[in-house]
Amino acid sequence: MKITRLPDVERSEGRSVAVGTFDGVHLGHREVIAGSDTVLTFDPHPVSVVAPQHTPKLLTTPERKAELIASLGVRELVVIPFDAEFAKRSADEFVQDVLVGALDATRVAIGENFRFGHKAQGDPRLLQADGRFATTVHPLLEVDGEIVSSSHIRGLVLAGDLAEVTRLLGAPFQLCGEVTQGDQRGRELGFPTANLVPDEAIACPGHGVYACLAYGRGPLSAPVPAAVSIGVRPTFQTGRGELIEAYLLDFDGDLYGQTLCLEFLMRLRGERRFDTAEALIEQMHLDVAQTREHVRQHQARATGAGSATR
Repeated sequence: MKITRLPDVERSEGRSVAVGTFDGVHLGHREVIAGSDTVLTFDPHPVSVVAPQHTPKLLTTPERKAELIASLGVRELVVIPFDAEFAKRSADEFVQDVLVGALDATRVAIGENFRFGHKAQGDPRLLQADGRFATTVHPLLEVDGEIVSSSHIRGLVLAGDLAEVTRLLGAPFQLCGEVTQGDQRGRELGFPTANLVPDEAIACPGHGVYACLAYGRGPLSAPVPAAVSIGVRPTFQTGRGELIEAYLLDFDGDLYGQTLCLEFLMRLRGERRFDTAEALIEQMHLDVAQTREHVRQHQARATGAGSATR
């Protein structure tokens, strides 16, 4: 998939364009994108410019969003560098300068809640009234009576309902960060961990222990199961604040300074204090066994889904 940023867009015979912020690329977004050869999106999130005090924690980095969009068979991702100057453009200017002028759109696909232009004055009716392209307006997707939205999924991430998050995203929620030096507490317990510094702009699951898949580059190019703890380690007085610690199963290597990505599959339990280190170790063995089983089930489902589509 080709990725370009406005205004560096090549002329085309005409594009079928899906337009939106698409944070998370969830099931509703995928319905809007389906059948389009081009996706038009914004970076950073427009709210961070027009109302920074309300900036949401994001579900995807720009890189992850591009990866997910590419997996949908999209030919081209066009990114609008969204700043205060662009936010001043009227809805009519957005249509004329971007959709018609830059992209030569012949078809535009949006969600029914899509708004654009200065003070969000543009809406689906404005696009449908423009005769230069056909406009498809997709209704908001509901699953089990609940509207699928990025804000709803953010709440599920914080609550630790990662199984439901995976279902609504169509892919596991992912966190990436640089592996940094810890205090070696996990190694002393027999469970050496990779300590992550996550991107503060990205949503983070609530405190607890999770079954994950971990992968990166170099020595960890293939995904491995990981039991991941997020919290403050109440059994020990660390004074280090919130920590993300990943115990990588079946891996022994140096990851310091490298980027590690975690795909969250299931919340195993909440964070709690143990009276002794021995009790904690016993629980960690149970966490590891549950992690193996959840990863096995996840990979079996993924293999079955892949076979069904071939």
